[in-house]
Amino acid sequence: MKKPKDEINAFLGKDTEFEGKLSFTGAVRIDGKFSGEIFSSGTLIVGESAIIKSQIHVADMIISGEVQGDIFAEKKIEINVPGKLIGNIQTPKLVIKEGVIFEGSCKMQDLGEEIEKDLAVSPTKTEGLSVLK
Repeated sequence: MKKPKDEINAFLGKDTEFEGKLSFTGAVRIDGKFSGEIFSSGTLIVGESAIIKSQIHVADMIISGEVQGDIFAEKKIEINVPGKLIGNIQTPKLVIKEGVIFEGSCKMQDLGEEIEKDLAVSPTKTEGLSVLK
């Protein structure tokens, strides 16, 4: 039997603390304290009581707690009240609700767009271009 895509595979409760590397598929919710690195092709949900100090690389992220560190999200980052994010982010889609604290920089270029730009300037795609001397 297949699990629904949004089903939470792991949960770190409010009174838990974890340090290290976290890797998962599907969805994981953290309500406790976490420090280290997080890698996933799934969704990371940061609960209101969570405090995370981490370098994060996920597909989707929903933040309602506190996150300190850089985030790379392949699809989307959503920050809800009372969320707080201190760090740099890269994602093609960003949702920030009114009342959220965000300190850092944001790059919203999709990786697909970067690949298309590379193809557009590659030697095999230069037909019709003139070179000025």
